Amino acid sequence: MREGEPDPGLYDFRPYRAPPTLAWPGGKRVAVWISPNIEFYELDPPANPHRKSWARPHPDVVGYGHRDYGNRVGHWRMAEMMSKHGFPGSVSLSVAMCQHHPEIVADAAARGWEFFSHGIYNTRYSYGMDEAQERAIIEDSIRTVRDATGQTIKGWLAPALTHTPRTLDLIAEYGLSYTCDLYHDDQPGEVHVRQGRLISMPYSLEVNDHYGFFVYNMSPRAYADTLIRQYDRLADEGGTVMCIPLHAYLIGQPHRMGAFEAVLRHIVADGRAWITRSGDIADHYRAQVPA
Repeated sequence: MREGEPDPGLYDFRPYRAPPTLAWPGGKRVAVWISPNIEFYELDPPANPHRKSWARPHPDVVGYGHRDYGNRVGHWRMAEMMSKHGFPGSVSLSVAMCQHHPEIVADAAARGWEFFSHGIYNTRYSYGMDEAQERAIIEDSIRTVRDATGQTIKGWLAPALTHTPRTLDLIAEYGLSYTCDLYHDDQPGEVHVRQGRLISMPYSLEVNDHYGFFVYNMSPRAYADTLIRQYDRLADEGGTVMCIPLHAYLIGQPHRMGAFEAVLRHIVADGRAWITRSGDIADHYRAQVPA
């Protein structure tokens, strides 16, 4: 991001579905990846002058407990459903989870899920950070996930979607290959960075379960119908990517699981999806499209 410019110059304008037209393995029409946000919310985090962590005065026991449900119960229910229907996860990880709840990280790794960084805690924001602090978080993310899982992270989703003007340049400098922080396209594309090569990975706010249940006040059935209509349209158009961003404390509630399973069954039965992980999409794109 470039400070003080009306157009930050993060990427070129490209009309939708202009060349290059992407071809997915096996002639599939749409690459589908599920992104479980495995997050840790602190009960009483350090205050950030730019944004409050909780709506209530700290400590917010209600907000903390609601989100902790995802780690204690919802993750396991969500993960078992995904595995049942052959969907791997691409984990947007609060990397402090590797210390706080290593059992969850180990379970996701055993399922063959990919990990990328969602910062250290989802209650600590990038706003106001200097470059040294931001570098420390990136280095911590790479080191912590590698020590816990053996994986070297390829991707980034900023903690609580908070950034500085230097975030994308820094993650590219450290060798990450994709960012989920740009919501501007249904196809991957190039991001302008000072060095290295960075791909924008289609992520979604519109079909994110946080927006579905917290912002749009959807019922489970309405949310499932939205996901199915999103999938059908992207499969019809072809060369597209569909991300399903999830939070275990939301989708993992018992009353939502039947609707979630209906979505997974629909995608599998349709047969046009490359059901995959975000890093595999980035690698496939980079192999098809020259830098």
